[in-house]
Amino acid sequence: MLLWTLDAAVPALALVLALVIDRLWGEPPAPLHPVVWMGRALGACGARLAPARATGRDLWSFWLAALIWCALAAIVLFLAAALQWLAWAYLPAWGVALVLGLLLKPLLAWRMLRDEVLAVESALGQSLAAGRARLAWLVSRDVQRLDAAAVRESAIETLAENLCDSVVAPLFWFVLLGLPGAALYRFANTADAMWGYPGMRGGRYWQWAGKWAARADDVLSWLPARLTALLLWAAALGAVRWRDVRTQARVTPSPNGGWPMGAMALALGVRLSKPGVYVLNAAGRVVLAGDAERALRLAARAIAALVMLAVLGLESITHFK
Repeated sequence: MLLWTLDAAVPALALVLALVIDRLWGEPPAPLHPVVWMGRALGACGARLAPARATGRDLWSFWLAALIWCALAAIVLFLAAALQWLAWAYLPAWGVALVLGLLLKPLLAWRMLRDEVLAVESALGQSLAAGRARLAWLVSRDVQRLDAAAVRESAIETLAENLCDSVVAPLFWFVLLGLPGAALYRFANTADAMWGYPGMRGGRYWQWAGKWAARADDVLSWLPARLTALLLWAAALGAVRWRDVRTQARVTPSPNGGWPMGAMALALGVRLSKPGVYVLNAAGRVVLAGDAERALRLAARAIAALVMLAVLGLESITHFK
C-alpha cells in the first residue's frame, strides 16, 4: 500500500506522533536505527565501488554504483511497504498510527539537528577552538580557519539545508507515498552523503561512482527544498520577498541547497557564505550570537506550518480517492 486509501486521520496521527517521539526521546539506539543500517550497507558496498585514485570517464564505476543503489533502494522500499501493509492488515486504526509513527520517527531528525546547532553556539561560548571542533561534527569543510562569525554562519546554513533533508523531505514523501516514500528518501539522502562527492574522499575517488547517488538525491529533494524555502518565507511573516528568495537560490552550485539557505539568510537579515563558493544575502549583516536561536525559532514555525499542510494534504488525498 503505497498511497493512502483509508481515513486520513491515521497517517496524520502517525506524522504528529513521530514528531512527538522525536521531541521527547530523540534518536533510537544505533543498533535499532534503520538509517544506521542503510549507512552500513552503503559503506560496505562503497568500499568496493570507487577507485583509489582519480580516473577519467569511468562508466563502469558509474553503472555499477547505479545498479547497487537501485538494488539497495528496492530492499528499503520492499521492507517499508511490507511493514506498512502488515500494520494496516492486522492492527486497529490506533495501532496502525502508533506503528507508523514509531517507524517514521527514525527517518526524521529535528531534535538532533536542533541540539547540534545549539551545541555549536554553546561551544563558541567557551572558546573559538571549541566552536570549531563542534562544528566539525556537522560539516565536511575545513573549519580551522573559520572565525566565530563564520562558525555561526556554517551552523545556520547546516540548519537550513538539513531542515529540508531531515524533516521536510521525509514528511513530504510520507504524505505522498507513505512509509516507503519516507524510507526511500532517507536512503537516497544517506547515499548522497556517503557517495555523492565530486572528487576524493576517504581515500576513494567518487567523481563517477557517486554521480548516480548525487543526482537521485537532487531529484527527490527538488520539491521539498522549494517547499522548505516557502515555509521559511511564510514563517518570516512578510519580512522577505519571494522573488528575493528565488534570486538567492540561484547563487549556490547546488540545485536545491540555495533555496532553504537563501530563505533563512533573508529571513534573519544576515550574510551566509561558503568561502570561494557562494555568498547568500551579501547585503546582510554579520551573524552574531543569538542568531542561531532565532534561526531555530524560525525553523520551528516552519515545521508547525508543515504539519498543518501535511494534515490538509492527507485529507485531500483521501477525499480525492
